Amino acid sequence: MVVGALKLTLHLPYSQGLKPKRKVVRAIADRVRARFNTAVSEVGSQDLWQRIELGMVVCGPEVGHVERQLEAIGRFVEQLMLAEIVDRRQQVMNLKEMPWLPAGY
Repeated sequence: MVVGALKLTLHLPYSQGLKPKRKVVRAIADRVRARFNTAVSEVGSQDLWQRIELGMVVCGPEVGHVERQLEAIGRFVEQLMLAEIVDRRQQVMNLKEMPWLPAGY
């Protein structure tokens, strides 16, 4: 099993409060969940009006598949044009290679 995590930091230049920010966060999260069937959560900067930090997780059978899914999610969020992506971090882990898992797991 391969697990991939994507963290996007977005900027809302014209946000005037937390309520408009929450509306954008909900719109992005709902659309990503519906399109990619993935977990999405706001993972930081909850009290800042113009900054959104979203975390997304994908799992699959192969590294290539997971990487393509994460790339597609990033492009999709960018194409929504609800906020500007200012930072993108991605990590993929193959759990078969984790030494801390018990044998036969």
